Amino acid sequence: MTIRTLSPFDRLLSGLERAMEAVAGSPEPARRSPGDAVPGAPLDDAERRHAAGLMRINHVGEVCAQALYVGQAALARTAETREHLMHAAQEETDHLAWCAERLKQLDSRPSLLNPLWYAGSYAIGVAAAAVGDPISLGFVVETERQVEAHLAEHLERLPVQDDRSRAILRQMQADEVRHADAAQARGGIDLPWPLPGLMHAASTVMKAVAYRI
Repeated sequence: MTIRTLSPFDRLLSGLERAMEAVAGSPEPARRSPGDAVPGAPLDDAERRHAAGLMRINHVGEVCAQALYVGQAALARTAETREHLMHAAQEETDHLAWCAERLKQLDSRPSLLNPLWYAGSYAIGVAAAAVGDPISLGFVVETERQVEAHLAEHLERLPVQDDRSRAILRQMQADEVRHADAAQARGGIDLPWPLPGLMHAASTVMKAVAYRI
């Protein structure tokens, strides 16, 4: 069997397709949503809006993750790093689909600013990759560690009876830990000051805006 090697133009087209799916489409998950196995619990209007706001934040986070990984893969120095990034991006596609499905169940919608979130994150991913694979993989490690922390916060903030959303976030959290560990094992280095702080500040702004818009 002949295995085709993708050209830079092929990767560009593939990246555009992924962007459209992340921003405006309904990506197909490879894994069933963890929430499907959990009975839905009644939520009052305030609880439903709050849960939807949190899940919208997480959906935006997955839009950004898609963009970051695809941007980093576009300029990865080695095929091994590119393959690692795209494998992680596929699992993030699962997360994106799960969050989108949960938003529909909560009678809500994704962020209206998803095109902006995607474009900005893609640019950051390309910039990180341009410096070299160790920094790019280090960026993955730091990103996933920060995502892991905010998912832990959301697990505490969800309405007590919203076990369906909680099941989704727990699986996402486990996947993010694995992505960070894998990137570190592949040579990701600690990011220099002040990058981790700037990433945290940008995430804080994104969460505040995405909760409502």
